[in-house]
Amino acid sequence: MSAKTAKPSARRAQLLEAAHEYALTHGLTDLSLRPLAEAVGSSTRVLMFLFGNKDGLVRALLERARADELALLARLRRDDRPAGLVPAAEEVWRWLASAGHRPLLRLWAETYTRSLVEPDGPWAGFARATVDDWLDVLAACQPEPERDSADGAVRRTLTLAVLRGALLDLLATGDEPRVTAAVHHQLALLRREDHGDA
Repeated sequence: MSAKTAKPSARRAQLLEAAHEYALTHGLTDLSLRPLAEAVGSSTRVLMFLFGNKDGLVRALLERARADELALLARLRRDDRPAGLVPAAEEVWRWLASAGHRPLLRLWAETYTRSLVEPDGPWAGFARATVDDWLDVLAACQPEPERDSADGAVRRTLTLAVLRGALLDLLATGDEPRVTAAVHHQLALLRREDHGDA
């Protein structure tokens, strides 16, 4: 590991934050280094020096965006007392439905899609890693007997599919009340299963 990798410079961290803000507004699809450098008060030469190349910068931006997602997931983990699948999903949905998170989530959706259609690009593996991250945290929120069962795996997969589908609908339409009502309806069905009312 190089010294630069082991301890990133303050300038690199500062430019990464500025580039992240730029990407939240402009996306990554048509990212061009010259306008980005101008917007963040730098030069293409400096960006290339700090990030290696455009793909290196994109990978750093994806890691930065994923850090926000992982911070949410870390808050859900309670290994000593699992929250339960439904309460965890309710908390996740509150975060996903927040208007303030839309730019980050649009960036997530763009990157998720790019990872699927261009699997060899700088976003390689992003979609799979995201699914694994979320399933891992949802599993940690389940009581141990449920977590380790085949039915538990199905329930967390269904929960993730509902949250992801609802998120894409919300990003496409902006109709938060309708989408939230649908999420709550599905979570109510899961809650009834938890209480043996199915």
